[in-house]
Amino acid sequence: MIPISSVLESREQHFIETKELLEKQQFTLGGNWEYDGGSFDRSLDEDHKVWLRIPFEVVVGNIDSVEEDNDATIKLGTPYVLKHLYREGNDPEASVRVVGALFDQFQSPSNPDADVEAHWIDRAKQTIHEVEHLFPN
Repeated sequence: MIPISSVLESREQHFIETKELLEKQQFTLGGNWEYDGGSFDRSLDEDHKVWLRIPFEVVVGNIDSVEEDNDATIKLGTPYVLKHLYREGNDPEASVRVVGALFDQFQSPSNPDADVEAHWIDRAKQTIHEVEHLFPN
């Protein structure tokens, strides 16, 4: 995980406005969001192994819905780039489980915090710079 310095840090914004602005730059609301925080994520590579993440915490209201009537205010955290390495092929630790398969459809990263090459860090910085221009001063 490599932090990326940004003027977005500590910025407070309406959740829905922020979500809509970031979606214009191919960010999505990360699947790990909760009522009090989460992150906006963008894959930087075609294999979805290198990610740019902008974390946030809810400072007013809560995110119980991602619908347009949500009135939460969020505070953006320090963006960072990370790389997940996944096992290629079959998972050697996998076992046949009918019920578990309904829930555990995706394998965990073999290295969730792999080294990030310099060109991905540069790309993340460039992307953050582009995103910063979307937000009014």
